[in-house]
Amino acid sequence: MFAHNKRLQYTVRVSEPNPALANLMLEQFGGPQGELAAAMRYFTQAVSEDDPGRKDMLMDIATEELSHLEVIGHIVAMLNKGSKGRLAEAVDSEAEMYKAITGPGNDSHITQVLYGGGTPLVNSAGVPWTAAYIDSITEPTADLRSNIAAEARAKIVYERLIALTDDPGVKEALGFLMTREVAHQKSFEKALYAIEPNFPPGKMAADPRFASVYYNMSQGPGEMRGPWNQGADWDFVSDREKQMAVDGGSGEAEVALPAGDIDVLKQMAMRTQSNPASSPRTGAELGMSMQSAAGGTMGGSSGNAMGEANVASKGGKLDDTGLGNPMGSKKSLKK
Repeated sequence: MFAHNKRLQYTVRVSEPNPALANLMLEQFGGPQGELAAAMRYFTQAVSEDDPGRKDMLMDIATEELSHLEVIGHIVAMLNKGSKGRLAEAVDSEAEMYKAITGPGNDSHITQVLYGGGTPLVNSAGVPWTAAYIDSITEPTADLRSNIAAEARAKIVYERLIALTDDPGVKEALGFLMTREVAHQKSFEKALYAIEPNFPPGKMAADPRFASVYYNMSQGPGEMRGPWNQGADWDFVSDREKQMAVDGGSGEAEVALPAGDIDVLKQMAMRTQSNPASSPRTGAELGMSMQSAAGGTMGGSSGNAMGEANVASKGGKLDDTGLGNPMGSKKSLKK
């Protein structure tokens, strides 16, 4: 069960309203790297987790992320306080109100008009939150790595938000939330390394023929060697021939089909085959010919000084348009 304490995990102190900043803060409220996404990611993992230690950790962190959602939500609400009332009571003239919510550097017009200066579950661009942000796969050696990366991305977003404001109270609260991302990364890393072995993820072993091969697929200026592709751990392959059909087969796709399917596929291939010897006239060519005829050109070999329209048709007569000219003809159109 969940129980709620009305006191925030961290005190929110906002110096003055700032709807533009509030809109940016929504990235950590309803965005892909935000607190709701983190809470739902860890909560669903906790529910499915069989290891008692990891289950406890995931539930603790999921619940804390809901507390962080509450903190960032209150930051958004406080930053929107002034504009929320002015918008609701329409105390400004239409021009002043429009200027206030669409001024330079202020992208809050979507959340101001649609949500009245509230705290909607959207990102800073107004895109609604979606469960598609949750990429758990119910394999702890994969999910814990994904969690580490998610906390890292969230820390970077907080760094960028901190750099965008000079409000000391907002900076302080964001700094706390950023720091908690680091703490969670440490917990997830410890939990990952407590699984022995934890690499490669999952149960099945990698094929030793390919597990330590580095294929140099992008060749040319700018190639670099480093610990990711050189040393005793790697077999570096640049030879193009050795990059193809590495299994020793033909390198072509094959399938064994029943005789009935083969006959049907042949029938389909005959029906849909293209004629390489054909030269069909397309709608685009007809349109270009008609446009040229209507607009004409000035002077030169393709028109005269009076701007009469000429048509040079490479595909024969345009029987269905009435603009028929012999192939390659440059006769002026009759009017």
